[in-house]
Amino acid sequence: MITNNAIRGQRPNYKSLLLATVAVVVALAFPRVALAQVAVDPPATTTQDAEIVVTGYRKSLRDARTIKREAVIQKDVIVAEDIAKFPELNLAESLQRLPGVQITREAGEGRRISLRGLGADFSRVQLNGMEVLGNVDSAQDSRGQRSRDRAFDFNIFASELFSKVEVEKTFQAAQNEGGMAGTVGLFTGKPFDAKPGLTGAISGKLGTNQYTKDAQPRLVGFLSQNWDNRFGVAVSVAYSKRKTTEQGHNTYNYAHLGKTEMVNGVATGDAVNLVNAGLDISHLSTAKQTRFLAGDLYFADGNRISSWNADMERLGVTAAVQWNPADNLLLTLDVLHSEFTTHRDELHLATRPLNGFGSTTLDTAKGSPWPSQFQKATILNDFTVDGSNYVTRTDASNVTLGSEHRRELNKNKFNQAVLTGKWNVTDRLTIDGHGGYEKSTYDTPYDDKFYMRAKGNLVADYGADGRSATFSYPGTDLTNPANYAMDNFYYRAFYNASELQEGVLNATYKVNDVWALRAGAAYHRFWQDGASYYYDGGANGTTAITRGTSVADITDVFTNNSGSWLVGNYDKGFAKYKEYHRLAPKADGTGGALQDIENVYTTTETTFSGYLQADWDSHLFGNRFRGNIGVRGYHTKTHSTGWIQGDSYAYLGTTDVAGSYTGVLPALNAVFDLTPDVLVRFAASENINRPSLDSIAAKGSAFAENGKITASRGNPNLKPFKDKSLDLAVEYYFGKVGLLSVSVFQKWVTNFISSETLTNIPFSQTGVPSSTIPGATANTNVAEFSMPINIAGTKTLKGVELSAQAQFSFLPAPFDNFGMTGNFTYVDTPKEITGFSKTSYNATLYYDTSLWGVRGSLSHRSRWFTGTSTDPMSADTRGFEASTYIDAAAFVKVTDKLQITFNAINLTNQKDTQFWGQNRYLYNQTQSGTTYMAGFGFKF
Repeated sequence: MITNNAIRGQRPNYKSLLLATVAVVVALAFPRVALAQVAVDPPATTTQDAEIVVTGYRKSLRDARTIKREAVIQKDVIVAEDIAKFPELNLAESLQRLPGVQITREAGEGRRISLRGLGADFSRVQLNGMEVLGNVDSAQDSRGQRSRDRAFDFNIFASELFSKVEVEKTFQAAQNEGGMAGTVGLFTGKPFDAKPGLTGAISGKLGTNQYTKDAQPRLVGFLSQNWDNRFGVAVSVAYSKRKTTEQGHNTYNYAHLGKTEMVNGVATGDAVNLVNAGLDISHLSTAKQTRFLAGDLYFADGNRISSWNADMERLGVTAAVQWNPADNLLLTLDVLHSEFTTHRDELHLATRPLNGFGSTTLDTAKGSPWPSQFQKATILNDFTVDGSNYVTRTDASNVTLGSEHRRELNKNKFNQAVLTGKWNVTDRLTIDGHGGYEKSTYDTPYDDKFYMRAKGNLVADYGADGRSATFSYPGTDLTNPANYAMDNFYYRAFYNASELQEGVLNATYKVNDVWALRAGAAYHRFWQDGASYYYDGGANGTTAITRGTSVADITDVFTNNSGSWLVGNYDKGFAKYKEYHRLAPKADGTGGALQDIENVYTTTETTFSGYLQADWDSHLFGNRFRGNIGVRGYHTKTHSTGWIQGDSYAYLGTTDVAGSYTGVLPALNAVFDLTPDVLVRFAASENINRPSLDSIAAKGSAFAENGKITASRGNPNLKPFKDKSLDLAVEYYFGKVGLLSVSVFQKWVTNFISSETLTNIPFSQTGVPSSTIPGATANTNVAEFSMPINIAGTKTLKGVELSAQAQFSFLPAPFDNFGMTGNFTYVDTPKEITGFSKTSYNATLYYDTSLWGVRGSLSHRSRWFTGTSTDPMSADTRGFEASTYIDAAAFVKVTDKLQITFNAINLTNQKDTQFWGQNRYLYNQTQSGTTYMAGFGFKF
């Protein structure tokens, strides 16, 4: 382990370096200095290229290259090929083509991004200049289902709604603080982007997936009226509907069969207890009986075949109004509405003991009301164990299985309105800014579980290394209702909401031909609340009515690539037992009160910030030299209220905690044209990332047992993560679209968050109301109190990004229409920082003419972790294996206005594999199939 002193000794004196660099910049960039003798116009190649008409995918590459080249901060850009035609069907999938960006996928569709060695919570997303927040759920707990966090989910919006996406990788004072990894900017179409008059586009696609075999429509319309750049209105609508499925093998986790010990000459432990309770191990060899009875074995907890099926419907509407009431004043109103609805059916067949060990294959007999087959224990015929005591194979008879049919309705709505203004007060003074409001709601009206149990034989084989899965059920007809019995219903619901109010005002004063001074202020208020409701079969009263009864008339046969089994039919089951989704007792009094209500808290963050920044555009050694230097100050106040809960999640009281933090962030960005075609970029800055919402939530717990009180809560007074960053990049521009670039960066991150436990402190110092424990007062002793805190120390991230794009114009016709884009990223991070692959690369090969074109894209990311632990067999170490996705697209231009398109997504049907433990045992492995889409685009 490297000590803090060792880290400090290895890195440069950051402040000295920053100050020295600033001094050099100011001295060299000042107008008419001796070294800046000759002014050079922009490269001639820019003018020449502007005279060449380029369309299609090459045009999008060229336009993106132009924006990147002219930017002072380091950024990468994606530009729509045409009206309502983004390069990919999903924004995240487009972003993964950029260096330093990695994405997660769900059901084959891109969801969230990680940037430059930091996870999704560290990347800020802005829509038309305003920060945007919005979450939809994951189907799987192992992917962080319903996480209330700061990460943005890119499948909320249809990609066709956007004309441009920018990824800003360095920070400048004029930006709002936050987004320590970078800022992703999303931009919708504007009427003044189009030529005067009426313009528009209509596109439609129809697709299907190799697993779902459904019809998947995707429709987009864009209409713009521009009255001579004086007044304009643009409206776009995007609608899509599709089915998805993910199917494969998985476990819940693992269960540790503890080591057998001798107590007073008698063997005791999990293994002995199971055998004494009736588990039959007589079919094992003598050696394996001895090994089993010794214990200290790790079993897969829930040997499961699964299918996550969803009907997804997405609607997006944008509207933009632009008005030039005077030549020097532009007003823009942007409005966006998005709805994303998912009806999901999760279907699982898993080991689910009634009276056994965890959710393993090991079960003992269970009595009434269960039928006779459940009143017999499991027979363990054989097992295989590896060198880490993990059981990689079991062969068992009379195993208890659970058939779970989980149905969900998830609704996500997002609304945003932003008014932006730019006023050129004089030739030297410009005032601009925006004000906006947005709200995102995530509502799950029902998330119900329909449980049945079954008995059968099971051979579960995880391979010699524990990293694969094959399940078979010899001699068992899993479609025969006689092998099943009903268990119960479980009702759940969830609700989250976020609101954001933001106001920004900037002023820019052009001092002379070189220098411009900028100043501004911003107001940012974020609010979120939510709750989770759980009403299980015991509390809701269904267990007493349903358990052990026949399922002959309430099931369907479900089949996927893993096999066939019976699943519960909600309509038939509800009719038979007179049930329905509910979170309260029925009218006849069946069921108790809803008690398990979790994650109840409200959090508010209010930030006031301001900045001063100087921009220059001069010459050095006869070549263009530009940049900015500035400082940003911020003050954030946090306030959170949350429930304190005790045994069985009972509500005990509400805690109310406030906090605040203040800081100053310097930033420097500089660009030097080493030659007319070679640019060198340098950036040095500080930035922050606000703590996770779960960490600052005031929710907590309080327990009193045997006279000992324990309590915990979140900490709204946490300080933000803070980083100091250095960036250096060299970029070579050539030809019509050519670009070669290399960039290196390093970040020193502080204020990491961990948990602290205090002992023997009075209630008054915990922030938890003493009234949560009957009879307690402010002076009552709390034996153990825990909450998140900032910890000392610095984590260092280092990375390199390589990027290239080129048109193969040097080849003879017709091969000169070939081109490529590609990038490679390597990031070295400490083990404690998770969520990012060390290496990733992307490559696209295209052939583009004025009449037709085709391209194929490959995206790869290496193995990555979502958590780590020093214990080799701990499931706190988990992550995803490497993956490679291949997509393709093609078009044929029928006329100047009509185009036919074809897309293929996930051509190789890539497996998505999660693992646990340092040995990387299989946790979850699914496939979602290849999706094909054909369509048209018509513009006018």
